[in-house]
Amino acid sequence: MSPPGPSLMVQFPADRRQSETALAIARGTSRLLASLGFSCISELPLPSGRRADLVAINERGDVWIVEIKSSLEDLRADQKWQDYRMHCDRLFFAFTQDLPCEIFPDDTGLIVADSYGAYLHCDAPEHRIPAATRKLMLLRFGLVAARRINRMIDPQGHGMIDE
Repeated sequence: MSPPGPSLMVQFPADRRQSETALAIARGTSRLLASLGFSCISELPLPSGRRADLVAINERGDVWIVEIKSSLEDLRADQKWQDYRMHCDRLFFAFTQDLPCEIFPDDTGLIVADSYGAYLHCDAPEHRIPAATRKLMLLRFGLVAARRINRMIDPQGHGMIDE
């Protein structure tokens, strides 16, 4: 029997766009989503040209988008989240316990998170996306996830397409 191979330590991409707080929220939220049967990836480019903080899918093909907010200023400065609705069945905000829930829109779900975990403060209303949009999102999710895995396995690989 051969010794076990090296394990891959997966971390969120350090592209310098996210604060340490945002990265901690993403980590805790990803753990919650996994416990709910979802797989997620961060910073997924959407067909609209926007980039979602976290996109999660489950085996039924449900698509959730989670917008991470690390501060009140972050929420006030960013209104692009409204465009995410057309790409998901449910839209959530994830934030730390330092922010009050009342500042977030009523028609979104709320997730309170830190780097160790998260809890679903309130569920998001469901608004099912059309079948063609779902197919596009599932394909995009799979292709981006596969490209990221390939870059981890072969960082100097040739012909890798950037997201």
